[in-house]
Amino acid sequence: MVVPDASLDTLEETSVDKCTCSGVCKRKTDFDNLVEKIRLALGPSAGIDSDEANCEHLINLMRRYVSKESEWLKYAFVDTTRNYTRNFVDHGNGKANLLVLVWNPGKGSLIHDHADSHCIMKILKGSLVETLFDMPESDDEAKPLKHKSFTIYGENEVAYISNKIGLHKISNDDPDEIAVSLHLYTPPWREGEKTGCYCFAPTTGKKTLVNMSNYYSVHGKKN
Repeated sequence: MVVPDASLDTLEETSVDKCTCSGVCKRKTDFDNLVEKIRLALGPSAGIDSDEANCEHLINLMRRYVSKESEWLKYAFVDTTRNYTRNFVDHGNGKANLLVLVWNPGKGSLIHDHADSHCIMKILKGSLVETLFDMPESDDEAKPLKHKSFTIYGENEVAYISNKIGLHKISNDDPDEIAVSLHLYTPPWREGEKTGCYCFAPTTGKKTLVNMSNYYSVHGKKN
């Protein structure tokens, strides 16, 4: 789903861009400020639930950040034995999961849903392809998934999806270069036996629960 441009004049400014320390202080990077703004936007709520339409502010925050590789590189672990790595950045005051994903050349995800979460994705490097599918009907009959759309997102573009939109898969179609993306999930994946999302077989629609609580790295340190 393509997210339309928003006027910068309508976006709320926060104080996190300005250092108010009275002593010695290292100025935060724009990426660090983005993480802090997301925390402030989520505030005391339980995250943006399925009945709340106010995702636009979070989308705007993601849009406004201009990717600088030096700022997020410590989270971007590459492992050529995997399709991609999922690297934990922040928990958004316990209201979200913020991850950096590094996609190997020519690799991608399975077709999946997003449980009860909203997902906002920003391209930090390279480009990614989103293939969107209709959510399958809730019956036991095996049916091929119905394709909806195909979209290429370039660096600094933002996409949004939830289960109300459908299923999708993400892939890096570049045969030589990695791609890197920032993903915000709210409410967050819950810890426990049934945490995570469902992956779907394209020819039958059969779904399988996938555990999403395992990260390749946490706060810039490999597990």
